[in-house]
Amino acid sequence: MLTPRTTMKALAAGVALAMHIATASARQPGQPPAPVQGSAPVAGGGRGMTFTQPSPMDFNDHDGYVTLFDGLSLKGWDGNPKFWRVENGAIVGESTPQNPSGNSYIVYRDVEARDFTLKFEIKVEGDGGSGLQYRSRTGLPWLARIPDNVTANVGPVNLTWMMTGPQADFWPSRVYTGQFYSENTPMRILAWRGQIVEGFGAARKRLMGTIGDQQVLGTVVKANDWNQYTVIARGGTFIHIVNGQLMAVMIDDDPGSSNNQPGQFGIEIEATTKVSVRNIWLKKLN
Repeated sequence: MLTPRTTMKALAAGVALAMHIATASARQPGQPPAPVQGSAPVAGGGRGMTFTQPSPMDFNDHDGYVTLFDGLSLKGWDGNPKFWRVENGAIVGESTPQNPSGNSYIVYRDVEARDFTLKFEIKVEGDGGSGLQYRSRTGLPWLARIPDNVTANVGPVNLTWMMTGPQADFWPSRVYTGQFYSENTPMRILAWRGQIVEGFGAARKRLMGTIGDQQVLGTVVKANDWNQYTVIARGGTFIHIVNGQLMAVMIDDDPGSSNNQPGQFGIEIEATTKVSVRNIWLKKLN
C-alpha cells in the first residue's frame, strides 16, 4: 500500500524526470544531456562515459612554459641595434623615414624548436607590419629586393639578421594579421586569415574549409594596442590564434618543406612602424 510519503516521493521523482526530458529535447543538436539535479552525470553515447568540457582558456597559464624574454634586456636576442631595443618591459623595433629598416628581424639564438606552443603579446603602432618567426633560419640568400633607401641606411643586407621560415603575421592595418606566411620562400602566403589549408610544401595548397569572414575576423585585432597571440605547431599542423579567436590553420604534409624543420624564433619589423612584443612564453615539446 502506498503511504502519503511514498506517493509524494514518487510524484517528485516523476516531475524531475519530466523536466529533464523537456530540457534534453530543447537542447541544441550535438549538445550533451544535462544530468537530473541530485543525480549522477548522464552517460553519453552508450559507452558509460560522461561528457566534459575543457578547462577555460587562460592566456596567462605558464605551467610547463619558459620565458624567452626577461623584460629588461635583449639577453639571447640578436638584431640590428639601429632598430631594436628594450622599452617599458617590451622588445621594441622601430623604423622611421629617417631610419628605415625595410625587413628587419631580431633573432632568439638560445632555443631551437619544432613542436611547441608559443604565447606572446604584440602591439603595432602605425601602418606597418610585423610578425613572429618560428621554425626559422638565418644566413640564407634573401629573395626580395632591398629598397635603395634601406641599403643607403644600413649597407648591404646582413644575412645573419634575415630570417627564412614560417611566420605568424601581424599587420593590423591590412588583412594579413593571423595568416600563415612563409617568409623568404616562394610559398609566401599559404593560409590567409579565415582559412584552413592543406598543402605539400611549394607543390600545392588547397582550401579545405573556412573559419569565418576575413574582414569580420579582423575586428578582434587591436590597432595601436596589445594583442594576445598564440601559435601552436605540431608536426605539419600550424594554428594561429589572436585574442582567443582562431585565425588560420595550415597543414603542410611535405616532410622536406622548410615549414617542417626545427628552427629559431624571431620578431620582424616591416615598413615604417613601431612594434612592441612582451610576455613571450614557450612550451617546447621537442
